[in-house]
Amino acid sequence: MTQRKIIIDTDPGQDDAVALLLALASPDEIEVLGITAVAGNVSLAQNAINALKVVELSGRNDVPVMAGCPGPLRRRLETAEHVHGLTGLDGPDLPDPQKRLDPRHGVDFIVDTLMAEPSGTITLVTLGPLTNLAMALIKAPMIAARIKRIVMMGGAYFEVGNITPAAEFNIYVDPEAADVVLRAGIPVVMASLDITHKVLTTNARLDALRAIGNRAGAAVADMLGFSERFDLAKYGWRGAPLHDPCTIAYLLRPELFDGRLINVSIEVESELTRGMSVADFWQITDRPKNVFFLSKVDDSSFFALLTERLARLP
Repeated sequence: MTQRKIIIDTDPGQDDAVALLLALASPDEIEVLGITAVAGNVSLAQNAINALKVVELSGRNDVPVMAGCPGPLRRRLETAEHVHGLTGLDGPDLPDPQKRLDPRHGVDFIVDTLMAEPSGTITLVTLGPLTNLAMALIKAPMIAARIKRIVMMGGAYFEVGNITPAAEFNIYVDPEAADVVLRAGIPVVMASLDITHKVLTTNARLDALRAIGNRAGAAVADMLGFSERFDLAKYGWRGAPLHDPCTIAYLLRPELFDGRLINVSIEVESELTRGMSVADFWQITDRPKNVFFLSKVDDSSFFALLTERLARLP
């Protein structure tokens, strides 16, 4: 497989951390040019610290981490400590990072890297609210034509919402940013709740991660063991959804997924349905098809891939 260059934009969160580890454990297929933190699950400052902790856990201290935007474009920041804990990474006891933040602003890093690398060679992987990417597009609209594609975790259609009855969290936090991104003409692959709710961290799967026997496997089992408590109580399923790693798994093994090209638009006016992903799944309108919307996944092979890759880490 040809190595793909990516920038990961994230608000780590336990599931974000697993996605980061999956990417950092796959250097033959994925070159992580940098990680940009954004406000979302918790504050920007804490999310940046969390990203540093995860990079150190992976042993990949060569990857730079930048802090980006501290809040949404127009809204007051709403966070999710009720799911992820006060640190956003509650569960494992990860040491304070020795690695320092790169002094560049995350938005500047996105713009400068896209302008420096050959056009059409960089994929943006977004795991949180889309504020950083939207700001980059506002600051430098010319980058839209240089992005190979965006692979994002966010949105929903059949599963509707997880923070309100109508909206998924990443889109809800900054719907205006999501609107900017989805209108930019960039190819988008969307891993929404409709796919992530089919990837469940059952007890057997968590036991397999812990049984790897390394620090990364134990930390991931502890992370997901903490964060799943909220979803298990909420949904009553046999396991909790594992959201963000679906993006990296798609890059590594796209054959594990299926979907269709549709239009997705974001509701930014109504407070009742703020951040709703209005997905024209049945192609009722003639709005331009801007998103490859994932709808099917081989979850057993997904977890086999995750377990195998985490076993490569310290």
